[in-house]
Amino acid sequence: MLLKKIIAITFSGALVLTAAGFQSTHAQTGMEAQRAEKARASVARRGTGKDARVEVTLVNRTRLKGYINDAGNDSFTLVDRKTGASQTVAYADVAAVKKSGGGLSTKTLVILGAVAAGVIITAIIVKPAFCDGGAQTRFPC
Repeated sequence: MLLKKIIAITFSGALVLTAAGFQSTHAQTGMEAQRAEKARASVARRGTGKDARVEVTLVNRTRLKGYINDAGNDSFTLVDRKTGASQTVAYADVAAVKKSGGGLSTKTLVILGAVAAGVIITAIIVKPAFCDGGAQTRFPC
């Protein structure tokens, strides 16, 4: 009687663990499809041609740089600007697609503009308050 209970509990536990294992595999496949769709949308947003410069990070953490020459339903063609070699990349293999780092980001430009505005405002407004109309000969004046 005790042996039957142990076998029944072990079998039930194995069924529960097997079902949980299949569920996580299914969720992972859904995430892969979602990642591929995100990559497809990013490539479509950037377009094709020599102005569509991108940096592609693959799932295996390999980085590719170039421009998008052609984009299809399952893959796109990436051409290396330096060598001219083309490579077909499947959307399923792509982890991220971003604009190639050719210049300053918008965030950096905004920060530099704010610093420049601060310096100009200081020179125009704050300096005359300290200098008393130019009568002082100390450092800030």
